[in-house]
Amino acid sequence: MLIEQIIVLAVVQGITEFLPISSSGHLILVPALTGWKDQGLITDVMVHMGSFLAVIVYFWRDIAGLTVGGLNLMRGRITDEGRMAVLIAIATVPAVLFGIFVKKTGLIEAVRGPEIVAWNAIIFAVVIYLADRFGRHLKVMEQMKLAPAVLIGIAQAIAIIPGTSRSGITMAAARALGFTRPEAARFSFLLGVPAIAGAGVFVLGDAIESGERISQDAVLTGVLTFFTALAAIAFLMALVRRYTLTPFVIYRLALGVLLLAMIHTGML
Repeated sequence: MLIEQIIVLAVVQGITEFLPISSSGHLILVPALTGWKDQGLITDVMVHMGSFLAVIVYFWRDIAGLTVGGLNLMRGRITDEGRMAVLIAIATVPAVLFGIFVKKTGLIEAVRGPEIVAWNAIIFAVVIYLADRFGRHLKVMEQMKLAPAVLIGIAQAIAIIPGTSRSGITMAAARALGFTRPEAARFSFLLGVPAIAGAGVFVLGDAIESGERISQDAVLTGVLTFFTALAAIAFLMALVRRYTLTPFVIYRLALGVLLLAMIHTGML
């Protein structure tokens, strides 16, 4: 790959994976605007790994606590961290089941179209705005119960449909359930750890089947993705402590309109 392609892919993937603005919408725009060929499955694996490691590094204290809590559960000792680990595991199940379903049935190919991405960017912009605007600021993550965890997990499953934004829909669900913005973002990121890892495993399986090999370009893209993803996480966590999600809503609306315009003028 060209060095500029590596940089653009890393920046776009790293930033849009975690900001609530739809990574799929931006990944459609990149080849349309540049004419670059597909980067290959191994590069997809590397950018997923970069995103995964960024969450681990930023939330290392939470991850360590959840890991210790899970190990304690195996020893028969119940702790708050262990309970949270179980809730995250349960909340991941809907996305796993839906992911397997759309892959086995081929449904994912039917919803990958740019027009669906564009309309989802717009529709879920409205959903995010309403949830953030009218959601109450009452709960922190430690107050998470089974029912809200499952509902947020179902929201994460919907994000498999391109244009939705995993972080956007899970934060919206948490806000609608009364969690504060920082805590909604925190749970969204932690819930994303197994989801991102799982997506990477799926892509890795496809890459192995296709016989692709790991290249220096793919590794470099993954490394750059790690740094851009880490910056995106830090930016979002700082922003939600002070502001609403409205700037992202406006951006999503603009993105959806841009994609629709490009579709109807034959650019996509």
